[in-house]
Amino acid sequence: MATGAAAGPNDALMNIPVFRPEPSTIVTFDLQPTLTGTFLELRPLRAEDFDALFAAASDPLVWEQHPEADRHKPDVFRRYFEGAMESRGAFAIVERKTGTIIGSSRYWAYDADRSEIEIGWTFLERAYWGGSYNRELKTLMLDHAFQFVDRVLFRVGENNLRSQRGLLKIGARLLRTEPRPSPGALDPNTLVFAIERPGT
Repeated sequence: MATGAAAGPNDALMNIPVFRPEPSTIVTFDLQPTLTGTFLELRPLRAEDFDALFAAASDPLVWEQHPEADRHKPDVFRRYFEGAMESRGAFAIVERKTGTIIGSSRYWAYDADRSEIEIGWTFLERAYWGGSYNRELKTLMLDHAFQFVDRVLFRVGENNLRSQRGLLKIGARLLRTEPRPSPGALDPNTLVFAIERPGT
């Protein structure tokens, strides 16, 4: 009969793997970074930017196809600006060459569970429509967003054909059509477009 020390009550636990959780890898979406490109700098919108941003927004043709077509008026634009400040995700779009504010955009409705966020409320002075400026604006915001989410959404008025064409040019696809909640709006419906993170 073999002899030796009797097995103690804790000896059986020696070979049980112990779970040690990894340090947290949760990353919070930074809604207002400063994003810098060749032509543009996007920085957090500030209260003192109102006059400069309104100067960029005061051209009625900027809003011609927008559901809120009178946003070039001071009182209407004031509501837009206040909403931008309250969102904590709005940017002043600055032309780097001149230091002039030429428009605004914002991140909105971040949904971590669905891994998506919206980009919207975007406008640029007409002199910067199309071409390099608009393309760089979208690239800067999408590249930043895709560090945190798998999908970016854009909401566009049904009659805003110019914005729809612009989204299609950068690879967005029409996801769904939703009724606009505001009764009497110029556009009865909102089109929701999506761009997926490459590789998803």
